[in-house]
Amino acid sequence: FVLSNNTALNSLLSKLLQDYVQQTNSSAPSQVKSASSNLEIIYVLLMVGLFGFFTVGVMLTNIRARRLEESRDPYNTYIATDIWHKKDREYFQAKLIENYKLCCVFENQLAVEQPNMQIPEAKSS
Repeated sequence: FVLSNNTALNSLLSKLLQDYVQQTNSSAPSQVKSASSNLEIIYVLLMVGLFGFFTVGVMLTNIRARRLEESRDPYNTYIATDIWHKKDREYFQAKLIENYKLCCVFENQLAVEQPNMQIPEAKSS
């Protein structure tokens, strides 16, 4: 009884294995291809969507920044006036005058050319 049960089980398992192999050989490539092509389409759409999202975000940020630059905000109007340039020019002139007053020239009497003395020349050998 054990032998017949074991043989019946082996034949059943081999039959199931053959059926499974035949089924996978005939239908697996089409199912795998369709599933993989669906995933590829989803991946491409996801990448295009992310690129579009970041592009729109950068555009909106740029538009918002330009709109804020053109507004009548007191900070922007203060910067836009010529006060900064005038203050910088005044500061530069004050520093220049201060440095000019601090500047002094020392004259080396020995280094000044004296017309009655002759400068020694190196003799060529």
